[in-house]
Amino acid sequence: MNKHLNYAILKNYEKKKILVTGGAGFVGSNLVKELIQLGADVTVLDDLFTGSLDHLKGVNGYHFIKGDVRDEKLIPETVGEFEYVFHLAARNIIISLKNPKEDYSVNIGGTLNLLMALRDSKNLRKLIYSSSVSIYGNPRYLPINEDDPISLLNPYATSKFAGENYTVVFYENFNLPVTVVRYSNVYGDFQSPRNPYCGVVGKFIEKISRGQVPEIHGDGAQTRDFTYIKDAVEATLLAGILERSMGEIFNVGTGVETSINYLTEVLLDIYDKKELKLKYIDKRDIDNIRRRVVNIEKIRQKLKWFPQYNLKRGLMNTVEWYEKHKAGEK
Repeated sequence: MNKHLNYAILKNYEKKKILVTGGAGFVGSNLVKELIQLGADVTVLDDLFTGSLDHLKGVNGYHFIKGDVRDEKLIPETVGEFEYVFHLAARNIIISLKNPKEDYSVNIGGTLNLLMALRDSKNLRKLIYSSSVSIYGNPRYLPINEDDPISLLNPYATSKFAGENYTVVFYENFNLPVTVVRYSNVYGDFQSPRNPYCGVVGKFIEKISRGQVPEIHGDGAQTRDFTYIKDAVEATLLAGILERSMGEIFNVGTGVETSINYLTEVLLDIYDKKELKLKYIDKRDIDNIRRRVVNIEKIRQKLKWFPQYNLKRGLMNTVEWYEKHKAGEK
C-alpha cells in the first residue's frame, strides 16, 4: 500500500464493522488482511468452494461465517450490522463454463439476495461490488473506458455484468450506497498455483520454478492488463471509503498492455531460466479475448489512485512469496 499518500485516508476503516463475502479467496483474503492491519472489525463470509482458510492462516482478529450468499435465511440475519460490505463472493470464469447454472445462481442470485438484505439497512455506509473487465469482451478501441460498449462472451462475464446492473439499480431506486470496481487480471501473493482455478501467473511461476516448460494457449501474442494484488486492494479500499466514489464504476488495472509472451519472458528472466523454450498449445474455450488494456484515468482523477507496482516488481514479489511458501502449499 502507498501509505505515504493513502494510509491516513484508509485509517478511517479503524473500528468499522466490515463484511467481506468471498473473504477466504485470493483477492478477498488479501483485502481482509489489509483491513485488519487498518484496525477494522472484519467478518469473512465464505462457502469455501474455491476459497480456503489457509489464505488467512496466521491472521488474527477476524470472524468467520461459513455460508453461502444464496442463503435466504442467513444473509438477511447477518448483514444488517455492517457499515461496509465488500462483495467478492462469486463463481469464477472456469466454473462458469462448466456449470452455467451454478454461475447464474451464485453470481446473480447471490448478489440479488445480498442487495435485498441490505436494502433497508440502517448501518450500511457502502457496498463495494467486485466486477471484472471480462465484461468488455473484445473491445473496439484500446484502452477500454468504463462507458465503452459491453461484449459478453461467456457466462461469467454475463453474470458479473448482471450483478453490476442490479447493484446500480438498487442505488438508483433504493438509495443503496454502492460502488463498482472492475478488476483486470489480478495476480500476486496467495494466488496458489495448486488451485486449479488460479490465473496464468501462478501456473507459469510453478512451472518455471520447477524447470518445466510453460505452456501457452494460442500464439502468446494475446494481451492483458495485469494488476498486482496490493494495487487492486488499495484501489478497492479507496473506492469504499471515499464518498466521491458513490454510485460510480471504476476500472482497476495498470493501463499497460502486456502480451503473454512478454509475461513469460519476464518470469524466465526473474528465475534466470531463459534456456527454457516456450511451448504453444491449443486455445481453450475461454481464450476468446485477443487484446485487453483498461483506461484508469477515471479512478486516478476521482480517487487519486494509481498503481504502485509495475509488472516486473509485482512478479518479483509474487515469485518471492511463492518460493517462501511453496513447501507448505496444498
